[in-house]
Amino acid sequence: MHRTTLGDFELILVSDGTYFLDGGAMFGVVPKPMWEKKCKPDELNRLRLGLNTVVVRTGKHNVLIETGIGNKLPEKSVAIHQNEAKLLDSLEEARIAPDEIDVVINTHLHFDHCGWNTMRKGDHVVATFPRARYFAQEGEWRHGCMQHERDRVSYLSDNYDPLIRNGQMQLLHGDSEIVPGISVKVLPGHTRNHQSVIIKSGGQTACYVGDLIPTTAHLPPTWVMAYDLFPLETIASRHRFYEQAIPERWLCIFTHDPHTPWAYVEMDEKQKLVSRPVSEGVPA
Repeated sequence: MHRTTLGDFELILVSDGTYFLDGGAMFGVVPKPMWEKKCKPDELNRLRLGLNTVVVRTGKHNVLIETGIGNKLPEKSVAIHQNEAKLLDSLEEARIAPDEIDVVINTHLHFDHCGWNTMRKGDHVVATFPRARYFAQEGEWRHGCMQHERDRVSYLSDNYDPLIRNGQMQLLHGDSEIVPGISVKVLPGHTRNHQSVIIKSGGQTACYVGDLIPTTAHLPPTWVMAYDLFPLETIASRHRFYEQAIPERWLCIFTHDPHTPWAYVEMDEKQKLVSRPVSEGVPA
C-alpha cells in the first residue's frame, strides 16, 4: 500500500494481489530476447503481474478506480492465473470499508479489471460496494455482450450485468466528468472503448492509464500486447497520451506493473521513454 497527495486529493494504492499471464501474449510481436530483459518469465513463459487499484479521496467523494479479478473466477481459471483475490483485505489495511466507496470506475470490463465490482452472497451476485455508483463505457459493455469468439473469455457478465439491472452502473458515451476533478478519456486500442481516468487537483494531474500502457515495460509506443484488439490504435493513443502527459508531468498509475505501480514518464538523453518512481518527484 502506498499513499501520495495530488493537490487537495489523497491517492491510496491498494491491490488485488498478483496473477500470471503468458509473456508472449503480453508483448505481442516484440521478440522475447528483447522483452525478457525487462520482465523475466518463469519456466512456463508466464509473467507475474500486479492488479493495482487506487482510491482517490477528494474530500467529498471516495473514488475507487478498477477492482481487480475478485473471487468469482471458475476453478479452472484460478488454477491458470493463480490470482490472490486480496482487494478487500488491502482496503481493510488502508482502513477503507466497502460502504465508504462512493464511485467505482472501470477502464474496461475485462475480468481482471472489474472482478470485485460484485461478489457472491448465497445464490445471488450483489454489489461489493453497496453505496457506490459504477461507471463504464456503453460501447465496452455492448462488445462484452457479443461474446465474440476472439475475446469472450475476458468478459464475465456477473461482474457488471447485475449492476446495470439494479441501476448502480451508469454506461457512458465517450469522455465524461465523473465527479469534480476526476474524468474519463476514451483511448482506444486495447478495446475500442477503453478509457483512462484523469485526476486533477491543485494544478497537478495523475492518470490511471489502464491497459493502454499496462506496465512500465510497455512504454515504447510499438510494444503492444497481443491482447490488444486494435494495435495500431493503441500506438496512436499512446502518442496522444505522451504528448500531454510528459510535458505536463502527469503521475502515471500502471494497472499491471508488480514493481512500479506509479511513476513519471520522461524522455532520457537518448530520446527513449523511461519511468521515474514517484518517490523521486512531486507530489510525494
